[in-house]
Amino acid sequence: MPLTAIVLAAGEGTRMKSRHPKVMHKLLDRPLVGWTVDCARRADCDRIIVVVGHGAQEVRDYMGTFDDVEFVEQPQQLGTGHAVRCVFDALYSGSNPLNIQGNFIVLYGDSPLVRPQTISWLATTSAARKDSCTVLTMTPPDPTGYGRIYSEDGQVKAIIEHKDCTAAQQEALRECNSGIYCFEGTALAEGITQLSNNNAQGEYYLTDMIAWLNSRGSAVSAVHCEEYTELLGVNSRVQLASANKIMQQRINQQHMEQGVTMLDPATVWIGPDVIIGQDTEILPHTLIFGHTTVGTDCVLGPNTRLINAKVGNNCLVDETIIVDSTIDNHVTCGPRAYLRGGTHLKDGAKAGTHVELKNSVVGKGSKVPHLSYLGDTTMGSGVNIGGGSITCNYDGVHKNKTTIGNNAFIGSDTMMVAPVHIGEGAVTGASSCIYEDVPAGALGIERSPQVIKEGYAAARQQRLEKGNK
Repeated sequence: MPLTAIVLAAGEGTRMKSRHPKVMHKLLDRPLVGWTVDCARRADCDRIIVVVGHGAQEVRDYMGTFDDVEFVEQPQQLGTGHAVRCVFDALYSGSNPLNIQGNFIVLYGDSPLVRPQTISWLATTSAARKDSCTVLTMTPPDPTGYGRIYSEDGQVKAIIEHKDCTAAQQEALRECNSGIYCFEGTALAEGITQLSNNNAQGEYYLTDMIAWLNSRGSAVSAVHCEEYTELLGVNSRVQLASANKIMQQRINQQHMEQGVTMLDPATVWIGPDVIIGQDTEILPHTLIFGHTTVGTDCVLGPNTRLINAKVGNNCLVDETIIVDSTIDNHVTCGPRAYLRGGTHLKDGAKAGTHVELKNSVVGKGSKVPHLSYLGDTTMGSGVNIGGGSITCNYDGVHKNKTTIGNNAFIGSDTMMVAPVHIGEGAVTGASSCIYEDVPAGALGIERSPQVIKEGYAAARQQRLEKGNK
């Protein structure tokens, strides 16, 4: 049977105190709604429908690259039942409810911790039981604020909101509603039109579907999620921080179980799309986000940030930022190096202390040891860049290229004014401004003649002591 996910992501989230929609706040490096959509996708949902409202365009812009997501607008946020009604009005208008096949999972864009296997289990159990609705439940240590599940002989009879529970019910009913449901399509299509907003808030609540289904004698049951933290929502920045911590621990544990060492897992942050090889060690205060891949036997950190980076095997990345760049095998970076904008360090290369590389290729075994900036540069193998050297690659309008041949030696404090080519085996003199091509095997040097004035320093000191300049 087809399985459709409806992701409710239209709320404002006033407790976030933000100019942005709540579901666009990030858990690790992914917006909250992205986690929910990814969960639906990995739970093998055949169709994913996201209900947008507050900040709809921002959500659409983020999700625009996902070709498996459809959008439905909820112009007024009138409750969870109204949000689902908007889906049926937009996509199933005029359809006979009896012709709507399959099951519908209702998820929330602010509940990023639920696992795909939990949703698959909910859907499979609901279909096996032939339920009209199956409620995903939990038992948190403190159930305050949650709706309580009231069941008789396996049939969920009611979801009693916390404020409506008697003292005896609060004590006896510890199983709570997560807000996640699996509905049989026909039952949902028919029942969603029967909900009333006759309540203090004037809203349509999806929980009212339980009473409506019971009134028809339809099967409503519950499946209980043992790990209640999966079902925690995010309604404030405090709760967002708590959710980040839970996901951090979950992801780090997975990597450690696969052979990655962490000196202090509490200070390591890894995104969900990161791949790390065995026997790599991650030191404290390291953040690895985006589509980053790291090979085997590397040491990352401390104080390191990798975003959309590709790291080979046996690399040392110490106090380094690597963004949208690649380093191959046996590469050393840092401390305090910055690689960005498509930079590529080939096998055995080095980017040392206080080195910045942008859109540059560093050949095999080439070294940029310290205090240098190279932008839009391609160098061959065996090159040595002296400390304090830079490429002057920007003329105010264009970014220009510098090329350096194999085994060239760039003297300290060399300025290479692009576009310029330094040939294979060439040498530049220290403190030179190289603005013309240097042929292979040649010396390029540009500096003023050194002047010696005998006795100048002693005479100057005497003048100063007498108060004269």
